[in-house]
Formats: sequence, structure tokens, C-alpha cells
Amino acid sequence: MRVSPLLLFHICAGFVVLLSGAAAMLFRKGSHRHIIAGNIFVISMMGLSTTGTYLGFVKHHILNTLMGILAFYLVATAWFAARRKSRETRIFDQGALLVPLAVGVTLIAFGVAVAGRLVLKHGYPAAVYLVFGSMALVFAAGDVRMLIRGSLFGAHRIARHLSRVCYALFIAAASFFLGQQQVFPAALRKTGLLFLLSIIPLILMIFWLFRVRFTNAYERNSMPRRGDVYSLRT
Repeated sequence: MRVSPLLLFHICAGFVVLLSGAAAMLFRKGSHRHIIAGNIFVISMMGLSTTGTYLGFVKHHILNTLMGILAFYLVATAWFAARRKSRETRIFDQGALLVPLAVGVTLIAFGVAVAGRLVLKHGYPAAVYLVFGSMALVFAAGDVRMLIRGSLFGAHRIARHLSRVCYALFIAAASFFLGQQQVFPAALRKTGLLFLLSIIPLILMIFWLFRVRFTNAYERNSMPRRGDVYSLRT
């Protein structure tokens, strides 16, 4: 079967995202290796989400399309939070809010419509659309809270960065390990390992958010250095 260049790029970008994301989580935060892995993750994730959005659009697959848009938004805002040198919010923050709002409302409306017909859409039940739509609105609520406060600093800045990076990695991991289960051996699909690999980013997100918000770990973080995507020492 012939694979289109765009699909091949999408697949390669996905592998790079998973490897660089795993490396960034394992390396000491703020180390040179962590920064390099983070740079690779951001670039490859933007490529993956962009091609995923396009492929979902041409195939009329609304979940893939909107999750690609959401993943791009998450990585972009996570990068911006880590690079932020000013505590004040900017026009970018106000415009970015529209993305999770649009994605969340659309997914929830679509999920409600699917639930009303009691059918699967593209192989997914209504609950999948409702859960991902609700999470998009959670990130939108975080943007609203930041805009109301008028600033972003300290633990809030780091929590914003970590939560968005981890959730973007979760989207990529779930799309591969759960969304493409047919490429794995049947015996492996029965073990639950694919599900575990998918939710590891969420587990780490909860761990890091707890550490940042309820301990003084963030006080040891340095400000981002010029030329780095992020440099958060934890």
C-alpha cells in the first residue's frame, strides 16, 4: 500500500514526539539534555498536530481535526508560558482563549448529537467527545483565570507549562497506542500495556502539578534562558 508523503511525515513526527517527550520527562529539568529534548518535542509536536488536523479535516474526522488544533494550542501556550519574561498578560493570551473555547463547545455539541442517536461516530462513543470537550473547556477556564488575574508568575506559570505539555503528550500517546491498536500484536492488546502507556503522561502531569502547587519546588526554578524553549528546574 502506497503511503502519501504527508502521512509518512505525520507518522515520523509522531515517533519523534513520543521519544522526545519521554526523554524530556526523564532528564533532569533545566539540564542541557532536557532543553534539547524539549526543543525537539515542541517542533515535532507542532508538525504532528498540524498534519493531524489536516488529515482529520480531509477525512471529515471531527475528533482528529479538533484534537490536532487543541494539541497545537497546548504546545504553543506551554512554550509561551515557559518563555514568558513579563508577568503581564498579552494580546496573544486573549486570542489563544478562543481556541479551547471553540474546540470544547464543538466537541461537546457533537458528543451530545452522537449520544442522541446512540451510535458510534468514527469508532468513538459520545463519551469520548464529551470528555475531550470538557478538558478543552478546563484549559479555557485556566486562560480566563489568568486573564482575570492579569498576570502569570511563580507556581502558576510552571503549572500552566507542565499541564499543557503533559496533556499534549497524552493526546499524541493515546492517538497512537489506543487509536492505532491494530498495528500491535493481538496478544499485546490484551495485556493493558497500551492503555498504561497512553495515560502515563496524565499520571506524570498529576504528580508534577501536585509538587508545584503544594510544595516549594517551584522556588528553585530559574527563569528561561535566552534561546531555550524552556528551562524549568525541578
